[in-house]
Amino acid sequence: MSHTRDTTTAENGGDLDPHEAAVLLDQSTLRARRQFEPNPPWLLAIRAVLALGIYGALWLSVRGQHPYAHPTAAVIPVGVAAGVVNVVATAAVAKRAAAGISGRSRLRPVDIALMAVVWVGVFVVMGVLASAGVSNTIVYGLFPATAPLIVAGLAWAGIMAARTDWRAFGSGVAAAVVGAVAVAAGPTGAWVVVGVGMFVVLLEHAAEIAWRQHA
Repeated sequence: MSHTRDTTTAENGGDLDPHEAAVLLDQSTLRARRQFEPNPPWLLAIRAVLALGIYGALWLSVRGQHPYAHPTAAVIPVGVAAGVVNVVATAAVAKRAAAGISGRSRLRPVDIALMAVVWVGVFVVMGVLASAGVSNTIVYGLFPATAPLIVAGLAWAGIMAARTDWRAFGSGVAAAVVGAVAVAAGPTGAWVVVGVGMFVVLLEHAAEIAWRQHA
């Protein structure tokens, strides 16, 4: 009398063999990584294109100015609209990724407050410089193009180092490096250096996450 192996799957109430269990575990892990990733590759790619477009537009608006004055007002609505799109998309993804998660996987209120203070502080300093009569090349050129990346990038890197999130730490350092390199390009060239630099950094980050999710 021959005996046949019961191939009933877990969906039908049976047992899984080790290979089937391993496959399901891998699939579940991949789904979890995609669901809980606060910066999915597609969102980072959108940010990369937005950065290139916004900073490219800023560069185009100042490249013919002699002496340097400031980016034209026509660029401001474009930057604001792109910023709103980025904030809404980021908030929606972060809310979904953080649902049901606690502990070190989520930013603490103090971390969020610190980054808010950093960003507000950068533009407060910009206002102080303008009031003090500092030249337009600094107030409306080098400072707004580079200071936000340097200061916010280093602050983010510090927060991520404290959380031992070395991938995010690297992203913060990379942003700060882009800002530092842009200083050498002058008030006009800084805009295009930042745009191209952040485009590359964000796309590299997106590719690294995509590779890790599918590894």
